[in-house]
Amino acid sequence: MANFRPLKIIGLLALPLLLSFPVFGQADFAGEWVPLFHEDLPERLPGPELGDYMGIPINAAARLRGDSYDPDRISVAQEYQCRPHGGDYSMRGLSNMRIDPIIDPVTQRLVAWHTRMNFQEMERTLWIDGRPHPAELAPHTWQGFTTAKWDKNMLNGYTTHLKESYLRRNGLPRSDKATFTEHWIRHGNYLTVTTTITDPVFLTEPMTRSQTWILDPTQRMGRDICEYGPEVPKSRADYVPAHFPGTNPFLHEVSDWYGLPNEVTRGGAETLYPEYRQKMPKPEHPKEACERYCDCGAAGNNACLLDAKRR
Repeated sequence: MANFRPLKIIGLLALPLLLSFPVFGQADFAGEWVPLFHEDLPERLPGPELGDYMGIPINAAARLRGDSYDPDRISVAQEYQCRPHGGDYSMRGLSNMRIDPIIDPVTQRLVAWHTRMNFQEMERTLWIDGRPHPAELAPHTWQGFTTAKWDKNMLNGYTTHLKESYLRRNGLPRSDKATFTEHWIRHGNYLTVTTTITDPVFLTEPMTRSQTWILDPTQRMGRDICEYGPEVPKSRADYVPAHFPGTNPFLHEVSDWYGLPNEVTRGGAETLYPEYRQKMPKPEHPKEACERYCDCGAAGNNACLLDAKRR
């Protein structure tokens, strides 16, 4: 038996070393990240057109909210001006990101990933230590509460407890009953995050979209301080910009600009799928050539903004 004691001692000494290494296949997301805008570029930079609900599986209630939206609403001080994106949208805006690991000081194990967005200093934590979600009536926040698990090299997250926010920056709403899943995958210096939103209040089926980032070790994020202030003159102090049902004069702009049937722009689950092109109405005045956002993305991100100014 004495011959086996050295082997046992070596095994016991090696055990802490084995436990200190991460599980094989888990990716390291830590670092400074810059967003790429090759996906949905016009929507994410200059912003979506008013009344453009194409490809969004909204119901009638969400469509009514979108039709009632007035872009001047973001000028309402102390409520909308400095409002951050919701956790399901925070990665889609014009904002750089930093990801930091959260390490347990005793065990030195990774317990969470922490993200910080430069816009409105939005911060979110993805807990991977197995903790449960809060009770249903716990406070809701802009970023919600996220837990995550590894599936080989992919991190799968699940978020609840979100404040009401928007699906798109043209007034389409997302309720506080919504949840979303996300899948993080790193390929070298690229990070892709795919998000699927489920909203029983405003969506008829889940909505999926993705964003890609590239690592930038030279990036150093600073502060982003937002101060309230009057931007648009108002006739009354209690006035909130909005349109009553049937009074919004801008809902046909997107169909006129792009030569589309107006029915197509009204959205719904059917408009998500390629088969819809075979049955959708023919445009009355089709466009023979591109007239709006034609160079968007072709000459860098500024091309979208310059194209918008020309219009």
